[in-house]
Amino acid sequence: MDYEQGINFTVYGSKEPPPLKGNKIRLYSNRFCPYAQRVALVLDAKKIPYEVVNINLSNKPEWLFDKVPGGKVPALEVENGEVLWESLIIADYIEDRYHQHPLYPKDPLQKAKDRILIEQFNRIINTMYRMMVSIGRMNINDDEVITKGLSTFEKELKDRGTPFFGGTKPGMLDLLIWPWCERADILKVFGNQHLLRRDRYKKLLEWRNQMSEEAIVKKSLLHSDYHIKYLQSYRAGMPDYDLILNSN
Repeated sequence: MDYEQGINFTVYGSKEPPPLKGNKIRLYSNRFCPYAQRVALVLDAKKIPYEVVNINLSNKPEWLFDKVPGGKVPALEVENGEVLWESLIIADYIEDRYHQHPLYPKDPLQKAKDRILIEQFNRIINTMYRMMVSIGRMNINDDEVITKGLSTFEKELKDRGTPFFGGTKPGMLDLLIWPWCERADILKVFGNQHLLRRDRYKKLLEWRNQMSEEAIVKKSLLHSDYHIKYLQSYRAGMPDYDLILNSN
């Protein structure tokens, strides 16, 4: 099933897509993969046209393994059929390859600090993932990892004194941590409902509200209900990758 979505052209990945022509690029993705959403956000922020091939991760097509080791998503196919994978590597490639609408700070020191924060956020990501997919007793250290991690980002926003980590508009740091912040309400259902206290993370919650109103974020934004229903299907062993289509 093929359809158009903004500047993107989206297809489902059961049949191998034709070779790219000219300077076109193609994102191999999945609608519920936060790592793939990272790449889409960067492409949209830089206003780069691209094709999307959505992959059923429970039944990956054989042709995908010829392009990407392990059939990983996200993957980005670029000129001459070269394919890149790993969301952070792809994001840096896009920033270096396409100079319009730069997302990293110009100052090398600030850029390095933002990269450190991106790496620090990985601890939050790993813990959130464990909490979301685990059925049964939670690790007693998980809450502490998330609260300490989010406190670091709360303080960072206060110190910068800007609505976004990137300043007056979202930058690379904002975009690369957003997919998990979009899914944060899931923690109230599958984790600790008191984890995201408004009085503790006032700046972060203001940032989250402002991010959700950004046009580039809205292009891939899904309501928490979708994320919760998808995770329920995932935990049941039957991930519903067509949840959005079936809801329309």
